[in-house]
Amino acid sequence: MLVEVKVPVLSESVAEATLLSWRKKEGEHVDRDENLIDVETDKVVLELPAPATGVLAKIIKGDGATVSGGEIIATIDTEAAAAETAKIDADTAAAIPAPSDADSLAAPSSTAGAAPAMMPAARAKAAQAKLEAEEISSIKGSGRSGRITKQDVAEHVEKKPASSVATSASPTPSPSLAAQPASTAPSASAPAGGRHEQRVPMSRLRARIAERLVQSQATAAILTTFNEVNMQAIMDLRARYKEKFEKEHGIKLGLTSFFVKAAVAALKRFPIVNASVDGNDIVYHGYYDIGIAVSSPRGLVVPIIRDADSLSQAEIERQIAEFGKRAQEGKLTIEELTGGTFSITNGGVFGSMLSTPIINPPQSAILGIHATRERPVAENGQVVIRPMCYLALSYDHRIIDGREAVLSLVAMKEALEYPMSPLLDG
Repeated sequence: MLVEVKVPVLSESVAEATLLSWRKKEGEHVDRDENLIDVETDKVVLELPAPATGVLAKIIKGDGATVSGGEIIATIDTEAAAAETAKIDADTAAAIPAPSDADSLAAPSSTAGAAPAMMPAARAKAAQAKLEAEEISSIKGSGRSGRITKQDVAEHVEKKPASSVATSASPTPSPSLAAQPASTAPSASAPAGGRHEQRVPMSRLRARIAERLVQSQATAAILTTFNEVNMQAIMDLRARYKEKFEKEHGIKLGLTSFFVKAAVAALKRFPIVNASVDGNDIVYHGYYDIGIAVSSPRGLVVPIIRDADSLSQAEIERQIAEFGKRAQEGKLTIEELTGGTFSITNGGVFGSMLSTPIINPPQSAILGIHATRERPVAENGQVVIRPMCYLALSYDHRIIDGREAVLSLVAMKEALEYPMSPLLDG
């Protein structure tokens, strides 16, 4: 029976996606729920698992194709699985020589001299890795009654020396520079150590980021106001409560949660900073969904902390840590990256001292956090050393006047310089 492989249903804000690279070729065996291909949207990369076990009969859409939700991109023949397994069994059996008295192939829980018992998936993996009979016989099975599993074969392949793998997988020598495509090989006239260029297409996410940043600067009247905050009180709180906080909540006490709390306090006092523009209307949001900019291997993403005003500091820290981990793994969902009424970006983690962040449309403001450094400051008529941090608030001057922008940043500064204990809100 032929089973259709379809693109997952995309959200309303995502019209198209791009197929990255097929992990299987036509005619190869696939297991149910095995990842066939990664599907890239302008927000996330989705894994597309096989809907059934069988043989990948036909690839309808190749690498790099643009697809839409629900589109058929391949078919799997479930009835061909048995025939393929039988062929692998026959090939494996034919490759294993009959044991001699001097050199028998012993297998667990079987008669001495018999070939090791293998699971079907293990046979397929062994055939794909082009393992010889002698290698198969040396694999120790971890399955029931000593059977060799797919994982046993995979671990054996990983442990093989690189030279051995290269010899068995590709006996031909690697091509010379002269045999490589002209686009990747340097020209014959190029001097030694010549200047090289590489042209690669933007990923869908990077293209979307570029589009939104240009849109933001083209449609909004962006201004930035600055202030500085004395982080001494927060540093003292962290030093005093970090061990107790981690013990009670199972998460480390970071800095970003303090900034989220401070931003929410300021947004409540100045609702216009939490608003957005829709045509000729101003939309005031009665909730506080704070976007946290996170770097990932694919680019900058901004997952959303929903209803941040109702969360404890521990809950905020837990969400931030989870976002960071899943951003690195490419497992953030479209829903987690959609929406938001205000954003926070922290260039300080990379050493930035000052910047003017760009607003994430359709939001109207964004807070930029920078590196905290000890600097001399005047305090009660004395010059003292304090951990200081510059804050930058970029805002859309179409709806936010300078007064509201400056006062909201001052409100954030005050909330940071006079913070409450992180344990008081649970």
